[in-house]
Amino acid sequence: MTRSLLGILALSALLATGSAEAQDKKTLAFVVNGASDFWKLAEAGVKKAQAELPAYDLQFKYPEQAAAAVQQRLMEDLVAAGVSAIMVSAVDPKSSTASLNAIGGQVPLFTTDSDAPDTNRIAYIGSSNTDAGKQAGEIALKALPEGGKCIGFVGLPGADNARERIEGMKSVLQGSKVELVDVRGDDIDMTRAKRNVEDALAANPDVDCMVGFYSYNPPRIYEVLKETGKLGAVTVIAFDEDPITLGGVREGTIAGTVVQQPYEWGYQGMKLMAAFLEGDQSGIPENKLVIVPTKIIDKSNVDAFEAELKSRIGG
Repeated sequence: MTRSLLGILALSALLATGSAEAQDKKTLAFVVNGASDFWKLAEAGVKKAQAELPAYDLQFKYPEQAAAAVQQRLMEDLVAAGVSAIMVSAVDPKSSTASLNAIGGQVPLFTTDSDAPDTNRIAYIGSSNTDAGKQAGEIALKALPEGGKCIGFVGLPGADNARERIEGMKSVLQGSKVELVDVRGDDIDMTRAKRNVEDALAANPDVDCMVGFYSYNPPRIYEVLKETGKLGAVTVIAFDEDPITLGGVREGTIAGTVVQQPYEWGYQGMKLMAAFLEGDQSGIPENKLVIVPTKIIDKSNVDAFEAELKSRIGG
């Protein structure tokens, strides 16, 4: 009986210690702007960071809907649950300054993918979306040497990443024979994204070029052009690395795609937040921008790029 009682007490103490250790872990959260396969790479980066940050609990969160209010409620719930720091791709920073500041006033707030520079966020880690837009403009100029009119498609027109990509592309096209004449938003709704392409094509049957500014837009463009027999006749310029997009680049039906490094956002972002909580701010530049470069993928380098992607997600 004595041995049994001692065993039970020892087991209880062990369980209590394990529970206390779990409670002692600080939670870092990566909050995205909406459900999209694009975020799988960032999630893989967070997973790698978790292996190197055993004292932290790293969480990857998707809002139920790509809306600023829904994203805000998710972050408020995380704060209430005791999260130590949050990294967020802000859905609509222009209309959410006060609410983002409210979160940043309670826990350290970092941004990624789509910045909110007018808030109290500690730093932004991600692409220069302006530079990415300029690269899309370079693809357009090379693919349309005789000029042409382009129609763009994007998820969240109010988000900084969308606005900066559009402005960056327009800055490169300025003074050329290539023009971005319209951009249609879809609020990260896949059905609406495809319908936008269908409607644009019906209204502009002689359109020369279509630009997909978010990861899922190029695949919707590809599908509609294939269904209407215009695949290859309309120049397609893409962003990101959806498998359909990379397949189109490989076969030559997509002129090129501007890719980011969301894996690094997840990996470096979690490490940056952990270091900040530990008092180390050496990784935060004076301008508070940690820029992870973008690059153009075309037929010449698509195979090597895709092999790298598969190794990271598989790892």
